[in-house]
Amino acid sequence: MEQSLHLQTALAAARAAEDVIRRYWDEGVEVRLKADQSPVTEADVAAEQVIRQVILEAFPTHGFYGEETGRTREGAEYTWLIDPIDGTKSFIRRTPFFSTQIALMRGDSLLLGVSNAPLYGEMAWAERGGGAFVNGQSMRTGEVTTLADAAISLGNIKTLAQGEGWARLGGIVAGVNRTRGYGDFCHYHMLAAGQLDLVIESDLNILDVAALSVIVEEAGGVFTTLDGLSLDLETSSVLAAGTPALHALALERLSAG
Repeated sequence: MEQSLHLQTALAAARAAEDVIRRYWDEGVEVRLKADQSPVTEADVAAEQVIRQVILEAFPTHGFYGEETGRTREGAEYTWLIDPIDGTKSFIRRTPFFSTQIALMRGDSLLLGVSNAPLYGEMAWAERGGGAFVNGQSMRTGEVTTLADAAISLGNIKTLAQGEGWARLGGIVAGVNRTRGYGDFCHYHMLAAGQLDLVIESDLNILDVAALSVIVEEAGGVFTTLDGLSLDLETSSVLAAGTPALHALALERLSAG
């Protein structure tokens, strides 16, 4: 399938951001705290600026929702969802588990996603109806349908640990084949590639996972909130699985009273 101009632009923006990120990775950055006490660096801001420039030069009437610059043109038909460095804490601590996330939404529908992890060495992308790819190679989720055979990865589970969901999550963990916590983009890339079967995560926002949801779904997986709902701008949790059967089973366990 030929890449649309939208996808070509998203890939170009991700590559432009990579150039910025690699420069700051080599030179080092100063860190400051935002109002919510999350860290931000010069690299985050500069990378978002170059992404914004590339996208809005190509599509000046589109909306833009960036981690660092907020929302513009909220009434636009198309809106780009951007996290220039998803995993800033990893970037600061000089581990490669951070990525640039770029997604395009039309109305309530996510159309494409690009997830570029330059220090990890993976650029993944997907467009609706066109399949999912990493470094130019097709991605496909695994075929596991039972918890007993599943490899699960958990991330940001503070909210679950503080509520009734903790015991239900414990029941899932006790029943799976293997438990890990890769986090950020990494476990979603692995899920789309068939290297994991189930991902459960809380305490996030739509900018963290919009692009990744398209990649996982185009690879054959299922991607919802922990309540089984479709993603929207208020999304704060994820239940993603390589097969519909495994997703349904995990959702049932998490929803059980």
